[in-house]
Amino acid sequence: MEPLVTTAWLAKELGASDLRIVDATKFLPGSERNARADYEAGHIPGAVFMDLAELVDPNDPIDNMAPKAEKFASRMQSLGLGDGSRIVLYDDSPLKSATRAWWLLKLFGAHDVALLDGGIAKWKAEGRPVEQGNHSLRHRHFTVWRDANVVRTKDQMLANVASGAEQVADARPAARFTGEEAEVRPGMASGHIPGSRSLPHSTLFNADGTWKSTDELRAAFISSGIDLDKPLVTTCGSGMTAAVLAFAAHLIGKEDVALYDGSWTEWGADPDTPKATGAA
Repeated sequence: MEPLVTTAWLAKELGASDLRIVDATKFLPGSERNARADYEAGHIPGAVFMDLAELVDPNDPIDNMAPKAEKFASRMQSLGLGDGSRIVLYDDSPLKSATRAWWLLKLFGAHDVALLDGGIAKWKAEGRPVEQGNHSLRHRHFTVWRDANVVRTKDQMLANVASGAEQVADARPAARFTGEEAEVRPGMASGHIPGSRSLPHSTLFNADGTWKSTDELRAAFISSGIDLDKPLVTTCGSGMTAAVLAFAAHLIGKEDVALYDGSWTEWGADPDTPKATGAA
């Protein structure tokens, strides 16, 4: 599969024995919408619900950190996702949360994973069928391994502030990057990691929720000050929209990309980490 598939392509592939469709919608805590309830009210036929709120490490004090490999494999097997599956992810969230599911699957060794361009909103707008309730699939073995190269820790990010070996792109809204807008989490500093560049994730989409063209995505990275010939780390508030930037980089063929999983939740809460404000 291509990394980004169309609704027309998916409609033709419905029912294929190796195809697995996954609703990976997640909203910010406190949202009036409930992702599972929305899924049960209407999802693409055959889709299962991936609960990203459960795909975390409960023993880590930092919110939304990736789970252990064994836990991830167990969850994927219970969803019927496993070796030999072609997995198509979608969401209906302003966070574009399907990219987080994509990143987790790639982190833990899945190979054939794509996103549905425009998500279920485009699917419904075109009058395509939906089904209600829950859908389950037979358990399928998921061979798991963890690619540490695509994750960065706070210690690695601290070292990078000094070395500048890797560029850092921040997916949060510009006002949070500059520090003009306060963080919603109590006791958290405002601003950004020194040396990082602002590339709000929302700027990478068309008005209808589809992804911008590869030329436009490439231009967005360059205009934010990112040199596409150098390694890149993406970050955000809690590791969610950082995955949007990672997927956008993947779409333009850039693979030397890692994600800082702790993101500003970890960095901004630590009084000892250096912080910058303003546009640069």
